[in-house]
Amino acid sequence: MAPTKAKSRIRFIDAIQGEPLGRAPQDSRGPIEAGATVPGGGVRRLHVWAMARGNRLTIAHDRALYVGELAATGLHRHAAVALLVGLSGRFAVHFAHGRVEHCRSVLVDIGVEHVFDPCGEQVALVYLEPDAPEVRCLRALLAREGGVLFDVANPVGACSPMEARLRAFDLPQILRHPMENAATGLDPRVARSLQVLRQVGDQPWARGGLAQAAGLSPSRFNHLFREEAGVSFRSYRIWCQVRAAMTGAGPLMSLTDAALQGAFSDSSHFSRTFRATFGMTPSSVLQGVAREVVR
Repeated sequence: MAPTKAKSRIRFIDAIQGEPLGRAPQDSRGPIEAGATVPGGGVRRLHVWAMARGNRLTIAHDRALYVGELAATGLHRHAAVALLVGLSGRFAVHFAHGRVEHCRSVLVDIGVEHVFDPCGEQVALVYLEPDAPEVRCLRALLAREGGVLFDVANPVGACSPMEARLRAFDLPQILRHPMENAATGLDPRVARSLQVLRQVGDQPWARGGLAQAAGLSPSRFNHLFREEAGVSFRSYRIWCQVRAAMTGAGPLMSLTDAALQGAFSDSSHFSRTFRATFGMTPSSVLQGVAREVVR
């Protein structure tokens, strides 16, 4: 999720709304309202990073959006459903056994290994957490299609409102497929655990404590978590640590600061984990980029 332009100037917008997901810079004079809304459960706090050339990362309660330029990634898998959209042209997605597909959009399920090559195009990446309201429906659709669905988004025209819809996370208007309600909701014990895991403190959450809070044995909790969320407890905990590090990695923060924000032991641990998670290094975002705080 890292921009490729090292000399771009980064702006940080610490927007309003609900419970905070991370720290604002201490010298910030106050929040700036963001126009994006988050469907399915009230207003949330948004963290938006914007690059001077238009690259932008928005992190919300149960979803995230990157819009801009990217370098090709290495092989990786996500603990969230990913929607990849080519805003200016077609891109390539590489899968296991040498399969390569070129398309304008693709929906990738949790845990599917892939390499994403934007081919120099402007792209948008939407990440939906397992408890996002749309995910239950999308994962049922993905299960029928083997975990990957190509050309799922409506066409992007020269004057398309696609970017505005992306910023609003308006998936019913973005996707070609109807967004029907899932037959069953997420188990409330797992839903609560997902929300807790995203609130990363000084130490990663222990499985035993969350299992006890859910009234389950650790082994039963592990099984239920994977069954409901589509990802193992350990993998999702790591995903949340990376997410927390990126949420806090705003202006004037080093890789070490970001690592601490995500409860990593050090910057090397954070960098290795980030690369395994997104197929690229965090230094392409946090190092060699002039930063400016929007007050």
